Amino acid sequence: MKESKFYILIRPVLSFLLRIIYNPRIIHKENIPKNGGVVLAGNHTHNFDCLCLIASTKRPIHFLAKIELFHGPFGFIFRSLGLIPVNRKKKNKKALEDACSILEDNKVIGIFPESTYHKEKGTLLPFKIGAVKMAYETKCKIVPFAIVGKYKWGRIKIIYGKAYTILSDNLEKENKILKEKICKLIQENEV
Repeated sequence: MKESKFYILIRPVLSFLLRIIYNPRIIHKENIPKNGGVVLAGNHTHNFDCLCLIASTKRPIHFLAKIELFHGPFGFIFRSLGLIPVNRKKKNKKALEDACSILEDNKVIGIFPESTYHKEKGTLLPFKIGAVKMAYETKCKIVPFAIVGKYKWGRIKIIYGKAYTILSDNLEKENKILKEKICKLIQENEV
């Protein structure tokens, strides 16, 4: 699967604009493997979180995104960015298959296991199991990340944890481990 030309074109523009508007600090981006399939999984604080992640790595990221974004006059933009539509109200076998296919093609998936953004500082919503499930099924690395701070100039930080592999088929337990890793990154870096 080739990367979207629109994504490749828009990424440097977004990165430039984000640096001017928010100047996000990216910490430990070296923890994102330079090749191979990777799941980036972390907390969701704002609609701009995806843009900050896109700006934080040169590797194109295929996000799982709510299906509602694909309807209406701007739906073509989300489709042309290589996003994977997800219906959050039911199990999404097709979305999981599409994401696993991208990972098996040695690309990057971005996912927010909370499945929606959460405004309450320092807490996380319950995690859906998709991130650990696709990492386990494809035997790819998972990189936890945390987004902390407010979307004001110089106040937002993205912190990447160490990449690791899901070894156990007890996905509920692995999902809890992922959530603990993300919680720890948030607590250690809160502004």
